[in-house]
Amino acid sequence: MKTNTEILNIARRTLQIEVEGISGLITKLNNDFSVIISKLLATKGRVIITGVGKSAIIAQKIVATFNSTGTPSIFMHAADAIHGDLGIIQKDDILICISKSGNTSEIKVLVPFLKQSGNVLIGMVGDLNSYLAQQADFVLDVTVEKEACPHNLAPTTSTTAQLAMGDVLAVCLLESREFSSQDFAKYHPGGSLGKRLYLKVKDLYINNNKPEISPNASIKDVILEITKNRLGAVTVVEDNKIRGIITDGDIRRMMEKYNSFENLIAKEIMGTSPRLISSTELALNALELMRSNNITQLIVADKGVYKGIIHLHDLLREGII
Repeated sequence: MKTNTEILNIARRTLQIEVEGISGLITKLNNDFSVIISKLLATKGRVIITGVGKSAIIAQKIVATFNSTGTPSIFMHAADAIHGDLGIIQKDDILICISKSGNTSEIKVLVPFLKQSGNVLIGMVGDLNSYLAQQADFVLDVTVEKEACPHNLAPTTSTTAQLAMGDVLAVCLLESREFSSQDFAKYHPGGSLGKRLYLKVKDLYINNNKPEISPNASIKDVILEITKNRLGAVTVVEDNKIRGIITDGDIRRMMEKYNSFENLIAKEIMGTSPRLISSTELALNALELMRSNNITQLIVADKGVYKGIIHLHDLLREGII
């Protein structure tokens, strides 16, 4: 059984080896890389990414990253490819074959068929003298000095390098395309990430009641309106114009300031400079406005017309926070 110190040393050594493996890729980028990016940007087809073993798993992740950042891609397992899946490939597709050794039996069987199709073949390979490196039209060198595995056998540093190179390709492609956060949102409509990018204030406040009180309303009516709507605030409105806001905090401050408040009215305790937000703003912007002003609700108004209130709880419920 390893001691805590020994376990931490193993963990740090593993990370250091993998860091060095990724760092080594920087000097391996050459003119081939720029040409590969140009080819990928110009293709009218898809990117078909293939591999076997651990490289196949990395290929699937790169495909997922490409698809989510605007580069249509398909995963093709190298073993399945020679048993019928070659039919996936169309004439305008670009092929990326991932292999640490570049000399596996599956690769040696597959590559000649890939070359026959006339498609551009890119080898992401860890041995520049390998069969794959020699047959590919372009090469992405992901050679590493050693695996993090103490026996230098289990794919660890090598698969990390492959994964990093896939990210490098994806980021270069998305920046070259000027792929925006709005574009990203189109491919990520589900989950909290997608909601942060597309959900708007109007999608949230509409589910709340619309607390409203006149400037001359009694404090009792103010408290009842706040309590009834459970938004921690009420908007003070007169002649269809927003005059102010009264929050739970204003009620507490009123009770500290006055011994008696039976004769007070709404306009005497309201805040006269409430924070407003348009219904068309992103919900994420509402969150930032709340944070910067240390408040928990915003009045929703379009061109001065009162629409309702959005609360911090609305953002929590939708996973924006």
